[in-house]
Amino acid sequence: MEENPAFENYYRAVYGGRWPELRKSLLKKDSFPYGGSGENRLTKPYHLDRASVLAASSLRLPEFPGGRETPLVLDACAAPGGKTLVLASRMRRGTKLLANELSAERRRRLAAVLDEYLPPELRADVRVSGFDAAAAAGRKTERGRFAAVLLDAPCSGEGHILQDPAALSQWTEARPRFLARRQWALLSAAFLLLAPGGSLVYATCAINPEENDGVVRRLMEKYRSPEETGLCFPDPPDFTAGEAAEYGRLILPDVSGGMGPMYVARFGKAGLK
Repeated sequence: MEENPAFENYYRAVYGGRWPELRKSLLKKDSFPYGGSGENRLTKPYHLDRASVLAASSLRLPEFPGGRETPLVLDACAAPGGKTLVLASRMRRGTKLLANELSAERRRRLAAVLDEYLPPELRADVRVSGFDAAAAAGRKTERGRFAAVLLDAPCSGEGHILQDPAALSQWTEARPRFLARRQWALLSAAFLLLAPGGSLVYATCAINPEENDGVVRRLMEKYRSPEETGLCFPDPPDFTAGEAAEYGRLILPDVSGGMGPMYVARFGKAGLK
């Protein structure tokens, strides 16, 4: 089994004696057939981790579409599309979903997944885009545009690193810090894009605290007052799987029947008083 002493020491410091079993569990893949045969409005089952279903299902979608404006939901980093399918299958009629992916190659894969698994009438309510979600909030006209936002942020993905000898050999402690900076840019932008009264879910498949609670803590520290942007408040996920983190839940495969890894935190946004 390939090893990187820096990687091993970092995660052993985080998880202590739990790390050897957790490491083994990360090498196993959970696969759950979501939807199909008319269930959940998909044309056929799509296989993904059960924790991914929980993460996407945690987003509070608009309950009463209609009125002068069509409710918009944003999947900010949508590829490869599993969570997008979960969102689309749960949307009420009259809601529109914007599935966004910056990478052109991953965006093509995302569109192909949506075409294959969504029935035509539901596919018509899902549009694929390719903007930089971290920069979108720089345009004031975009702020408050979305009734709900799912941010499944690019992350370390330690399970993938362990299965890729080249990635494991290149890992350094700088990687989580670098990714956390990008994640913060995405999360702070997602909050600004969210409309007052909306729901925001932040998810990663990372197991290190820098990319999970560490990023969310910055959100709470910056946007907990109502000045200009509105009040950000924790709205913990409804599911009981996994274990409590400071701001959400962390699902780890060694104690969750193979599910995960997945970190999920949910927030609400109140308007100005």
